Amino acid sequence: MGGSWERLYNNKWLVLAFSIWLQSCSGVGYAFGSYSPIIKSVLGYDQKGISRLGVAKDIGDSVGLVAGTLCDLMPIWGLLLVGAAVNLTGYGLIWLIITQRLPSVPLWVMCIIILVATNGETFFNTGALVACVRNFPQNRGGIVGILKGFTGLSGAIFTQLYTSFYAPDQAKFIFLVATGPAMVAIFTLLVIRPIPNAVSIIKEDDKKFNVIYSVCLVIAAYLMGAMIVHDVFTVNHKIQLLFAFGLLFLLFVPVTLPLYEVLVVERKKRQSDIETDGGIKAPLLSQTIMKTPSGREVVINPKPTYDSHSNHDFSDFSEMEDEKARTYVSERDHRKMLERLSSRLYKGFAVGAVKVKRNRPRRGQDFTLSEALIKADFWLMFLALMCGAGTGMTAIDNLGQMGQSQGYQNAHIFVSLISIWSFLGRLGAGYASEIIARDYAAPRPILMACAQGMMSIGHFMFAMAWPGSMYIGSWLVGFGYGCHWAIVPATASEIFGLKNFGALYNVLTIAVPTGSLIFSGLIAGPIYDAEAEKQRAGAVGAYARGLLGDDSLVCEGAVCFKLTFFVMTVVCIVGVLLNLILIKRTYRVYQALYGKRGDSLRNTEPIAIEASSSSFH
Repeated sequence: MGGSWERLYNNKWLVLAFSIWLQSCSGVGYAFGSYSPIIKSVLGYDQKGISRLGVAKDIGDSVGLVAGTLCDLMPIWGLLLVGAAVNLTGYGLIWLIITQRLPSVPLWVMCIIILVATNGETFFNTGALVACVRNFPQNRGGIVGILKGFTGLSGAIFTQLYTSFYAPDQAKFIFLVATGPAMVAIFTLLVIRPIPNAVSIIKEDDKKFNVIYSVCLVIAAYLMGAMIVHDVFTVNHKIQLLFAFGLLFLLFVPVTLPLYEVLVVERKKRQSDIETDGGIKAPLLSQTIMKTPSGREVVINPKPTYDSHSNHDFSDFSEMEDEKARTYVSERDHRKMLERLSSRLYKGFAVGAVKVKRNRPRRGQDFTLSEALIKADFWLMFLALMCGAGTGMTAIDNLGQMGQSQGYQNAHIFVSLISIWSFLGRLGAGYASEIIARDYAAPRPILMACAQGMMSIGHFMFAMAWPGSMYIGSWLVGFGYGCHWAIVPATASEIFGLKNFGALYNVLTIAVPTGSLIFSGLIAGPIYDAEAEKQRAGAVGAYARGLLGDDSLVCEGAVCFKLTFFVMTVVCIVGVLLNLILIKRTYRVYQALYGKRGDSLRNTEPIAIEASSSSFH
């Protein structure tokens, strides 16, 4: 039993399951629209102040330079521990201020506090992504899609838990996001890590990924159904608790995959091997099956270990050949062949689309941060991400006020809706980008261009404020926004390599708060307050004249955000054009990375690739 638990601890699917739990807590910043009204009312901020808080929040949960730097200096468990402390400190201070256990602070101090609070998420994101991308190098698009999908879904998850346990006390919502992520990070920090010599068998991994995808879709459908029930019917407290425990059960389901694999499948396999070999325990290390240029299959085994109690003589032991008469090589030839194959594989990844100076890396090789910053591809990705994710974040941060201005009583439903659609966008884009990259050797940014096209339509629906357009806009903007977080990290790792992936990814994400600062802080907030001032001056609407107090600026009607979302519609169209340029520049890179390699994978048996963390350097 001890050996089984050790294999379970070293199972990469357990790392993925625990990373899913952590990522379910690493996007609580998306719930800002649910708890910002209590901050606004308790501290007496206007919409411009809330917009500034939203920008500070976006800077905190997007700029992970500290996390990216520490990722290269400390183990992942240390990274998660720092993230837990930062999350608890920041949100804990917000909760103490809102509940008046601490005195009120100026707006600029509150901005710093919320920046610190949400910056804890970057430590969770970096730790989980780095560990899982290294454990699943052949499925990086799918991995990023799943993990970032649960980041987008975390807003809906915490909203559901709040509704079941704490509603309508919004201060307890802040207490929940202060303590919940910290506890989950501490619980998972010893498991989430790169697994040395993790084995990837493409076809088997794809089957397991399909199971994970199915679970993800069930969770999203469950949250959607629970939200509809809460919105349409009057639900008593017991039913609300039932919804919460059902959600927690579904989040536990991914852990059953490694449990079943280690405790059931592997145990049966070992027993079968013992019976077949007459008491000889089969090697625990998996085979590596490769093809020579002539087409012959070569089976390469690490040095096997056998039962120390066995009396068999292994001096003349050799592997049994199958009907295809596979060729076996000596240990010295094995090392030489691996060196040659590794060299060829490295050269294949190093093929670039344009000629560069000999002393600089090409696309597909490992770039340092300084080398990436002088590449046009990096800045095309940065600007495209700013156009898409920046406008999407602006919509997310202002959903509560948008719903109120259009007369919706339960505006928080749009926060949950956009979280669910964001999750589906991340999940779907990760799955689809693996297909177009691995099967068709096409650039992943194709999907990002499509996503920003969807978002331009969604922003237009928000601007027009037709009946029901809030629901349609939430779907299009949420889905398109989520697609970015599955495509951009995978694309960056393919163009600029995995060695400095943590630092490169966290610099790219600066595009999100940059866009939020421009579109929310400089456009959305001032326009909203200007329209509210006009309505107050003209005595339009009893609500605007002081239902929340004479000093409150509240705007009614579609005019509050119309101009803002027309601007963001145009910005998303510009983002589509930037992505088209990036697609043209990286097309040959994807042909080099996946063209011939994809054909070989489809025409041969599954290949077991031993993926140690050092192989990504």
